[in-house]
Amino acid sequence: MRLFTRMAYAAVIGAMALMPFAASAQTAAETANSIEAVGVAKQGNGIVVKITLKKAIQSVPGSFSVANPARIAIDFPATINGTGKGSQVFNEGDLRSANIVQAGDRTRLVLNLQRPLAYETRIEDKNVVVTLAGSAAASVAPQTAKFAEATPASSGHAIRDINFRRGKDGEARVIVDLSDPGVGIDIQQQGNNLVVDFARASLPEQLRKRLDVTDFATPVTSITSTPQGSGVRMVIAPKGLWEHNAYQSDNQFVVEVKQVQEDPRKLVQGAGRQKYAGDKLSLNFQNIDVRSVLQVIADFTNFNIITSDSVTGNLTLRLKDVPWDQALDIILQAKGLDMRKNGNVIWIAPRDELATRERLEFEARQQITDLEPLRTESFQINYHKATSVAAFLRNRDQTILSKRGSVVVDERTNKLFVSDIGSRLDDIRRVVSEIDVPVRQVLIEAQIVEAADTFTRNLGVRLGFGGSAGGVVGTTTDGRSVGRNNFGAGIGQTTYQAGLVETKPNLYTDGLAVNLPAGAIAAKAAGALSFVLWNSNATRFLALEISALEADGKGKVISRPRVMTADQVEAIIEQGVEIPYQQATSSGATSVSFRKANLALKVKPQITPDGKIMMSLDVNKDTPNTKISTSSGIAIDTKHVKTEVLVENGGTVVIGGIYTQETTNQTTKIPFLGDLPVAGYLFRDNARVDDKTELLVFITPRIVSDQSAAR
Repeated sequence: MRLFTRMAYAAVIGAMALMPFAASAQTAAETANSIEAVGVAKQGNGIVVKITLKKAIQSVPGSFSVANPARIAIDFPATINGTGKGSQVFNEGDLRSANIVQAGDRTRLVLNLQRPLAYETRIEDKNVVVTLAGSAAASVAPQTAKFAEATPASSGHAIRDINFRRGKDGEARVIVDLSDPGVGIDIQQQGNNLVVDFARASLPEQLRKRLDVTDFATPVTSITSTPQGSGVRMVIAPKGLWEHNAYQSDNQFVVEVKQVQEDPRKLVQGAGRQKYAGDKLSLNFQNIDVRSVLQVIADFTNFNIITSDSVTGNLTLRLKDVPWDQALDIILQAKGLDMRKNGNVIWIAPRDELATRERLEFEARQQITDLEPLRTESFQINYHKATSVAAFLRNRDQTILSKRGSVVVDERTNKLFVSDIGSRLDDIRRVVSEIDVPVRQVLIEAQIVEAADTFTRNLGVRLGFGGSAGGVVGTTTDGRSVGRNNFGAGIGQTTYQAGLVETKPNLYTDGLAVNLPAGAIAAKAAGALSFVLWNSNATRFLALEISALEADGKGKVISRPRVMTADQVEAIIEQGVEIPYQQATSSGATSVSFRKANLALKVKPQITPDGKIMMSLDVNKDTPNTKISTSSGIAIDTKHVKTEVLVENGGTVVIGGIYTQETTNQTTKIPFLGDLPVAGYLFRDNARVDDKTELLVFITPRIVSDQSAAR
């Protein structure tokens, strides 16, 4: 990125003719070179200044120019002033005079001009020749910031769009979209306006207009873009005291205009972070009157300085290359003085005198306020309740109303009638216009997602045997004996079941030797596989039943509450049930109370100046737990999130989440037998549970425009 800032027209001048000339103790014999003479001659439309040195120099001395006041300064290092003069008056064309000032072993020659002129410096033997051009064509260069050299018109440069933005600190920002980075741009100040010229560029028809940007509350009031010859001219009209800077990044050119608050104690306004920003000067005085020093500074700065009669005394000072406003501040501090600035007039007096004068002015204003007649003015309140605005104006903690002021509310028309002095009515009018504005609305949508993943596996076995020796033996009506067990659907039973009578007590419960079946899950019975082995006489049998159950479940519950509310106004939306429960009272009796088990969203949004949304959130999701019940009522499962977040408009953020996982492995077996390889599966029951649950809360805020709200 190429960065360009406003050019500083006040260049550094180390010494001027305003300081008395003091002869240096250093002589020509002790220095390598010296200035012997300065001559001026008119040549055509220009002026030639010939500076004669004692010895010839190898390179052109350094120089610079100042536009306001118009001056050219030439520095001669390792050189003294051998002319014996501190200044010379020429009055030749635009050249008025010259000042020669020595500082140590360096001498500066300052040419004082009537207007800025272009100049050229060259060396001729022992002479340095400065040629001043007859036109001021090049003199405007210090006042113009050039961002790119103009290229031929055939390149097809164009301005595509012009936008205006208000910065976070209230500065105006003019954004120009260019067709390419090579567009030549010149920016300069003309009077109270800022003029930007785009060389050899075209402007679309829809952009040839005046933009009124007063409503943005920035230093800029209007922007006018018009074709100007082969290019485009943009005129930016600021107000008040302001400063600007400009920069270009690729195809985008930006001009920023910032308001500068005038400080009556500050001599140079808009100096940015630097405390002192005046032109530099050097002063060397011995026991000089304070009034004379102030007169020297007044002549240097072109300010009108008024000195109080009580300002007296002398001082001695030596300042070298110091900003003039800092030099004035040093003088005032040294003599216990202070100053007040109004326009280009500076009033200087002792601090106590200024403080007394200001105190008397304030007291006089207060007396005028107590005697000034009251006026009554009505204020129509459009977007607030007049009663709330009246309560704000009557607040004892603020001073908008004077002690004689009063306010009356008409609720039918929603108007305020305020009686107060004229200055306070102006303040009230400004305050009402700032607070009585449409309140933007925000739509907040919450999405609560509960996901569950359950997995259960059970594997069990039932084993039994029977017969005349160890089982339950029964006899049928025809005298045939059969074994009996009671697991499985009809396992171990035949068509001779009818009339079965037990003749011996049970040695095994229902004829079972191993009873470890798979359990049911969620009212779902386990599947079973069974078979029975009989001997040839049907007097012995062996029964085996294998039961197994595997359950895999996935579930998701989505709750999506949404609510719309105004900026900085709390809103709540909820849905659910109220569960009754008994509660003891102070007298010992019981009463029925209710507790909410609902889904609730409570939010208070705040729209930030950059278009984001700050939210205070309280999300609650309660559900009754029917599995847990007491004599007082049903338990409630609670999920609660309370936080504050900053989210972009239309963006989604996860404000919280809960993840739980429950894993269980359970084995029921017969000792020793259940540990046998392979065969041990017939003597044990295995159960495995793996349940996962996750809760996520998403929030999406959106600023609702007027058109969206209407729809």
